[in-house]
Amino acid sequence: MVGIITSSFIDYNNLTKPPLSPPRIVFPIVWTIIYLLIGIAYSLLKQKGEVPKETKQLYYTQLIVNYLWTIIFFVFRLRLLSVLWIIMLDVLVICMTYQFYKKNKLSSILLIPYVLWLLFATYLNIAIYYLNI
Repeated sequence: MVGIITSSFIDYNNLTKPPLSPPRIVFPIVWTIIYLLIGIAYSLLKQKGEVPKETKQLYYTQLIVNYLWTIIFFVFRLRLLSVLWIIMLDVLVICMTYQFYKKNKLSSILLIPYVLWLLFATYLNIAIYYLNI
């Protein structure tokens, strides 16, 4: 959904990109898979019983932070702020994955692609900031 809202602002093809940068078409495919995995992971956690308040807060906070990153990076083009923002997102998602692990190991395993993709996205974000100053 955020991609639809921000699609007219996306300047990815005009940016100087670092090595390993995927083509633009890769992002919606990967994010669709990741969002499905996030939803399944949370759903499995809920099926096992009540989700602790802290875990629920982490889950919804990281979704909001994730959503806002796209706006910060593409709409406002605040590349340095987007670096700090994605690092905050990394921390939130790693903490959330740990919270999921304490309650349901399979749920946390389903989040591993999200963590890995975010770390890769952090690399891209930092490099794009540096290369486009």
